[in-house]
Amino acid sequence: MPDLGPKAKVACLLSGNGTTMSALLFHSRLPDCPYEIVLVASNVPDAPGLKIAEAEGIATFAHDHHGMDRAEHEAVMDAALRESGAEYLALCGYMRILTAEFVSGWEGRMVNTHPSLLPKFKGLDTHQRAIDAGEKYGGCSVHVVTAELDGGPLLGQIPVAILPTDSVDSLARRVILAEYQLYPRMFADYVARPLRTD
Repeated sequence: MPDLGPKAKVACLLSGNGTTMSALLFHSRLPDCPYEIVLVASNVPDAPGLKIAEAEGIATFAHDHHGMDRAEHEAVMDAALRESGAEYLALCGYMRILTAEFVSGWEGRMVNTHPSLLPKFKGLDTHQRAIDAGEKYGGCSVHVVTAELDGGPLLGQIPVAILPTDSVDSLARRVILAEYQLYPRMFADYVARPLRTD
């Protein structure tokens, strides 16, 4: 196995179960993965995703956003992210809309996964909206984060067929399986760009 040299240092932001974070984390344990996770941070102190990270020996940080204005909370989170040495951020179900100021501080270094085939169905309720629109496919997209919600440059997509019998839950269960495949692969490709000769 070729030595990739130093791995890109990544922090994950989550608010819930941490399943997409787990996909990134376990991918990072493969010998040829170009990144390592140095911090998992949350705005929800009892988020289950934090316990997964702790069990795997990853540093965690949590700070509840309640009672704080958005900029104040972001400043606390940003300080922890920077102290961790993170060079990139991976959004893993972080249920806070980030300010343009926060996003600009990580410009070109923050990536997100979204459960639709962007630019279709930005924002919330993506599966219901895809079903209601009579789409043949839902799916997922991985993109670079910009100040425009779900609007940054696309890194990759996987379509997932919508069945005539699908509910929001049944479609969501298949789309998340596609996200587990797509996110680690696209994220690894993205952070490896500076290391590639092409």
